[in-house]
Amino acid sequence: EPARQIMFKLHLGSTRHTLTDQDLRDLAKRTDGYSGADLGVVVRDAIYEPVRKVQQATHFRRVRGPSHSDPSVELDDLWTPCSPGMPGAVEMDWMKVDPEKLLEPPVCRDDMERALIHTKPTVNQDS
Repeated sequence: EPARQIMFKLHLGSTRHTLTDQDLRDLAKRTDGYSGADLGVVVRDAIYEPVRKVQQATHFRRVRGPSHSDPSVELDDLWTPCSPGMPGAVEMDWMKVDPEKLLEPPVCRDDMERALIHTKPTVNQDS
């Protein structure tokens, strides 16, 4: 279990996420029987969820966040997907957002949960 928790962290690398240590412990418990490669598939699928959110968004709002070119610099003019009813929501699709001004949502627990639904262990449970 601790090894799977470490593997989740390794596969996430420097990807922006909101997963807590408790989230990672819970995910490690739920992935008994998953190989390291299986966990890599889960994390890659979860990492793609924010991209899907961007591509499916009909509204974006201005937010503050790190610059793509220098993450130590905070910018006030980035765009992130949001629901139509959110204050500051502007109707547009992702193709109208300057790529340098796009702030993808961080990977969250729900993204990992969705990925787990689609990824089953490949390791034989009977061995």
